[in-house]
Amino acid sequence: MSMIRWDPFDDMNRLWDQVNRLFEQSLERPERAPASPQTWAPAVDILETQAAIILRLELPGIAPKELDIAITDDTLTIKGERKPAANTEGARLLRTERPYGPFQRSFTLGMPINREAVNAGYHDGVLEITLPKKEEVAPKQVKIEVTAGDKPQEIIAE
Repeated sequence: MSMIRWDPFDDMNRLWDQVNRLFEQSLERPERAPASPQTWAPAVDILETQAAIILRLELPGIAPKELDIAITDDTLTIKGERKPAANTEGARLLRTERPYGPFQRSFTLGMPINREAVNAGYHDGVLEITLPKKEEVAPKQVKIEVTAGDKPQEIIAE
């Protein structure tokens, strides 16, 4: 049986090589492929106030009439499609980084909303949907008056 000499730095050198390879691979910048038409979703911000839930979606280049917004049970769904610019005749496309194609975003509301008062606005490429909460969900503050001089009631435990 032959003895193999153990080098404590051998494992460290192997680890060092693996880390170097990992960084080299991550820093390479291959040409980005055109956006896949079925894999994009607009960015959204969701805010809650005492009276409503507000969603803001980034949808530049999409006409408001091409959006489909629906509420089913407790789910809000927004559908649409961003189409590539049609006026590229005579031009050669060098790079495409903006996503195109259909999208769908669904959000569970988690609370009753007043469906009759829902409204949506579109300005500067941002769709804003306001979902008013139903009255029984909106927090109410009740002021309780404290009077001086009243003697506390006795509580009798049985």
